[in-house]
Amino acid sequence: MLNTVACVLIDRLEPFEFGLICEVFGIDRTADGVPPIEFRVCAEEPGKPLSTNVGVSLTPELGLDALVGADLVAIPAFTIRDEYPPAVLDAVRQAAEAGATLLTVCSGAFLLGEAGLLDGRHCTMHWREQQRFAERFPLAKLDPDVLFVDDGNIITSAGTASGIDACLHLVRREHGSAAATAIARRMVVAPQREGGQRQYVELPIPDCSADSLTPLLTWMLKHLDTEHPVSELARRAQLSERTFARRFVAETGTTPHRWLTSQRVLRARRLLEDTDFSIDDVAQHSGFGTAALLRHHFHRAVGVAPNDYRRTFAHRPA
Repeated sequence: MLNTVACVLIDRLEPFEFGLICEVFGIDRTADGVPPIEFRVCAEEPGKPLSTNVGVSLTPELGLDALVGADLVAIPAFTIRDEYPPAVLDAVRQAAEAGATLLTVCSGAFLLGEAGLLDGRHCTMHWREQQRFAERFPLAKLDPDVLFVDDGNIITSAGTASGIDACLHLVRREHGSAAATAIARRMVVAPQREGGQRQYVELPIPDCSADSLTPLLTWMLKHLDTEHPVSELARRAQLSERTFARRFVAETGTTPHRWLTSQRVLRARRLLEDTDFSIDDVAQHSGFGTAALLRHHFHRAVGVAPNDYRRTFAHRPA
């Protein structure tokens, strides 16, 4: 469980990446059913302003001793440099040794690499910095295509928006889908995105002039239990099938079929956590139709069978 989160800062901070960590872990969302989280912002010299890349400064109030006892140590992005503060590296190493989970956003992984914590570990990095990262930390097992990597007690994310994905994934892992979805709803972001970061690598802007597909996606979410042929979806969007397919990938990062499957798995997770429906009923309400199809897609996406997932994550009375 994530009861305490400590975010450690150094100079030349990227403020948006810091802000998304604050948004997920630092705001009291207990009114939305999210468990309370103690949030600490710390630095080597508490009370000393730290510069950012946008001309403002931030002043952490806590020192590195605030990492002691934290369940999660979050590291936002910073301007990449040749050397990192030794005291910060030591504090992060000690937190890892004490059992804390470590999470980085974008270039924050360079700090973990410098601390020697990514040797032999699976991780990812923003596509623009991958070669530089691989040359500097050759023992790290870099995955170039994914939005984030969960390697147990170390979670790394590719870039700005994927930091949100990684944070919500960690909330989902530790507190369940309901908490992650509640936070995502308040942030007005997808609870879980499909696709990897390869979709963002120097692609031309799609030649589309139609309005956003958001209304159609919302309608699809309300009708997950029915089939949605591409021809019918394109008709609803008032687009040709070819243009619709291109626009759908541009907006979601994946195909209509994979997007629907992903959303149906999310619906199944919620039903397994929050209801006592039979597996057959979960399959019907989530749109898979049969228990066999549910088991196939659920195991492929989540890594465990629906019944095993329910035993672990079902909400039970205190």
